[in-house]
Amino acid sequence: MIGRVAGRIDYRGTDHVLIDVRGVGYLVYWSERTLSALPAVGGMAALYTDLLVREDLLQLFGFPTLVEKEWHRLLMSVQGVGAKASLAILGALGPDGVGRAIAIGDWNSVTAAKGIGAKTAQRVVNELKDKAPLVMAMGAAPAPMPAAPDTDEVIETASVPTPPVPPSPGAQAEALSALTNLGYTPGEAAGAVAQVAGETPEATTAELIRAALRRLAPKG
Repeated sequence: MIGRVAGRIDYRGTDHVLIDVRGVGYLVYWSERTLSALPAVGGMAALYTDLLVREDLLQLFGFPTLVEKEWHRLLMSVQGVGAKASLAILGALGPDGVGRAIAIGDWNSVTAAKGIGAKTAQRVVNELKDKAPLVMAMGAAPAPMPAAPDTDEVIETASVPTPPVPPSPGAQAEALSALTNLGYTPGEAAGAVAQVAGETPEATTAELIRAALRRLAPKG
């Protein structure tokens, strides 16, 4: 299994790149969002990869973070969502946007991805609402992409810029953990945290927890 590659970009296509890793070229497919953040030909890049294996096909898909790779694997578990559809969803929403859409049941935002209709978007939200919090809890603030003077040097990639969504995945992960420890289900906790974080992007972990608890409190 090829889990990560790092090297020089020799070629950039519309949906893939060729990365030279010590003389071996890896053809890697990315989402449009990730591709737009890559350096030009000759620049250095590193990515986590997922290998798709079929009888007539071996295809590598690349992701700037492990969290995005896990979202890809989770999205592909949904009926009717293949690798191309998963990359389209991640390209349109980014990993944080996908998590928030699933957590609050906003299937309509998933249809922003090219080729994703209402029925598929609804399946994504319905089938992943109980699994998504586990991936959301993996979130952590990424570091900027470093320069790479040498192909032999191990390079970590940066997260690809995402739309304005809650900017502190680490705080969200801590709030999710705290709420589940208090007895709330992962789905309840994720929905409340995502709603609060969307309304107050600068909220700290403690503020997220307090506001989420108010939302989860019995009404009446």
